[in-house]
Amino acid sequence: MANIDVSRVVDDAAFGKLHLRIILSCAILLIVDGYDVFIYGVVLPQLMEQWQLSAPQAGSLASWALFGMMSGAFLFGPLGDRIGRKTCITICFTLFSVATFLNGFADNPTSFGVFRFLAGLGCGGLMPNAVALTNEYAPKRMRSTLVALMFSGYAVGGMVAAGIGIWLLPRFGWQAMFFAAAVPMLLLPLILRGLPESIGFLVRRGDQNRARAVLERIAPGQAAGASLAWPEATTSQASVAELFREDRTLGTLAMSLCFFCCLLMVYALGSWLPQLMRSAGYGLGSSLSFLLALNLGGMAGAISGGRLADRFGLPRVVMAYFGLGAHSLALLGFNSATPVLYLLIVIAGAGTTGTQILLYASVADFYALPVRSTGLGWASGMGRVGAIVGPLLGGLLLAAKLPMALNFVAFAVPGLIAVFATALFSLSRRRVHRRASLAMAV
Repeated sequence: MANIDVSRVVDDAAFGKLHLRIILSCAILLIVDGYDVFIYGVVLPQLMEQWQLSAPQAGSLASWALFGMMSGAFLFGPLGDRIGRKTCITICFTLFSVATFLNGFADNPTSFGVFRFLAGLGCGGLMPNAVALTNEYAPKRMRSTLVALMFSGYAVGGMVAAGIGIWLLPRFGWQAMFFAAAVPMLLLPLILRGLPESIGFLVRRGDQNRARAVLERIAPGQAAGASLAWPEATTSQASVAELFREDRTLGTLAMSLCFFCCLLMVYALGSWLPQLMRSAGYGLGSSLSFLLALNLGGMAGAISGGRLADRFGLPRVVMAYFGLGAHSLALLGFNSATPVLYLLIVIAGAGTTGTQILLYASVADFYALPVRSTGLGWASGMGRVGAIVGPLLGGLLLAAKLPMALNFVAFAVPGLIAVFATALFSLSRRRVHRRASLAMAV
């Protein structure tokens, strides 16, 4: 019986209905995930008033969810390589949806923080597995675009949170924002029907029948009477140690630094932008509209960045976006006309949230199939350290009562550091690809 290299069939496949279902299903999951992540920045002004929280206390409360996301990334990323991406996605989505709903019943900062930690576990675990699954099925010629398009659902979730908050908060209070998180659970069975399990995972586990059924949907007629193989799946084992072998050490460390810097900026802005704008004299509605613009920029940046990356390569686009994001953040601290201010916020969204999405695509492209979720989970987990620092840094900056310009300059510095880290990652990426090409030639 002849062997078929499944990875080559997937790489060369035409975009079809199965690809569309995977993109849409994972995008919907990440819309809910993004809603859960950005909800804290939306409700923060009301929480600070109701519970008499100082800025450092509010920043500390935000870190509960971020510790959960860090733990979830480290836990469910590697677990996805062992028990399957779809299984982990189901567990994570259920966990953060239920915990977010229960958050609406919290009556003190401690119980609020506990539920936010549990929700963070699910959010942190969902992302690496959704990205790994989409990356695996996406045809090679449009992979960055499709991963970015799927992950833009995360930015849409932030826009939904800000949009709903503008209407819901003045009428029903902050609790209603969390109760609304229960609605997507009704869609879970339908979403899961659109998601196949990782075909590489099925091949590696020896489940030829299920893998053949999936491959038949991607490329009809090519799987009949053949044994399926995924050569890449036999080259390494699912362990964190593999991330530092075969010239991957520099790339792993550089990408960890990129994630740290990027998520520091994302979560500092997501948690504090409305409050910063209120301090500058804007009303609650206007402040939330700035958060809406930030996430609109993130979505637009992700989609445009994915298309550019398929043409010019991910590292070049990531460096350009980080540079643009850092400069626009620094300019936010100066007095500008309202249209210019919105434009700068949109660009900042592209250079932070949008670039985060491109980073996930970079990591998915860097690691082999058996350690892809592990690598994504590791990078995401390291990024969550930056996500924890971001809100804490924002709280300390506000407590120090620095000029507005210095606050935004402080948020911009990590973007410049990330430009340098991405350049190092690009060097490592070339070495790894060269090594893989030589191995295939032999």
